[in-house]
Amino acid sequence: MTDIATQLEPFRPELTGYCYRMLGSMFEAEDAVQDTMIRAWKGFDRFEGRSALRSWLYRIATNVCLTMLGAAQRRVRPMDLGPAGSGHATDPGEPRPEEIWVGPVPDGRLFEGTDPAHVIAERESVRLAFVAALQHLPARQRAVLLLREVLAWSAQEVAELLGTSVAGVNSALQRARATIAAADLSATTQSADVYQPLDADQRALLARYVKAFEEYDLTALTALLHDDATLSMPPLPLWLRGPDDITAWMSGTGSGCRGSRLVPTVANGLPAFGQYRPAASGDGHEPWALIVLEISGGRVASVTNFLDTGRLFPLFDLPPRR
Repeated sequence: MTDIATQLEPFRPELTGYCYRMLGSMFEAEDAVQDTMIRAWKGFDRFEGRSALRSWLYRIATNVCLTMLGAAQRRVRPMDLGPAGSGHATDPGEPRPEEIWVGPVPDGRLFEGTDPAHVIAERESVRLAFVAALQHLPARQRAVLLLREVLAWSAQEVAELLGTSVAGVNSALQRARATIAAADLSATTQSADVYQPLDADQRALLARYVKAFEEYDLTALTALLHDDATLSMPPLPLWLRGPDDITAWMSGTGSGCRGSRLVPTVANGLPAFGQYRPAASGDGHEPWALIVLEISGGRVASVTNFLDTGRLFPLFDLPPRR
């Protein structure tokens, strides 16, 4: 590794987190960071230390993200597309293209080697609901909100990065806050508890969830759900609300999940599992979904089953079979 690369690489995890929040996709975030690193490497002889290396890299990354967002549509969750469906549905709808969905991100790609207390705090800002809320903002407002309120940059620093005035930054921040406050985000779980492996109550809840799911004990599983819990399955547009519809789906169209095995992981600062359904051949279990749980008040408030296992399981270092 060259001396320049040695100086740049330590910034990769935090830049990945920033680009992920901006873009709503881990795959696009990795592309953006790689582009940032290449531009920084090529332009390093012009850097000359006129600003902090970190600030310079964020300026490059922001410009890369703004360019990528120029022609992109807003990424969404299934609940952004329409009202909740019926758990008795037999057709969840045609899969929608990957580029419309807010995707998951492995914690390990964002918080490598950081202090555990810092990790807990950082997990708040990558929760699925928060990243989905950011998608309601124009790109520059999104950057201002992240730089000011997540990364705690001063208005002057943000103004210099974006080539605008402090007044412009403050105005953009005010509009960003108002947009998020006014957006209809009632179907999301913005108060979800982040993953805390040392929390005994959270560990116990997750253990009960795994036991109920692997035994396919729908009565026990339903007992863990909030009354307004949601279930969604990107890239399918159907989503469900409430234990009755969720149970109806799992006992009907979704009953192929019976006999599944779960492998724990962490996504978006939230507890998650790789789900493996029994193989059609009868030989072991095959990938089916990345399950991300949003927990609030000691119960499950949201279950998101990301079905693109061909790309997501390698991203999360989940085994190809069980």
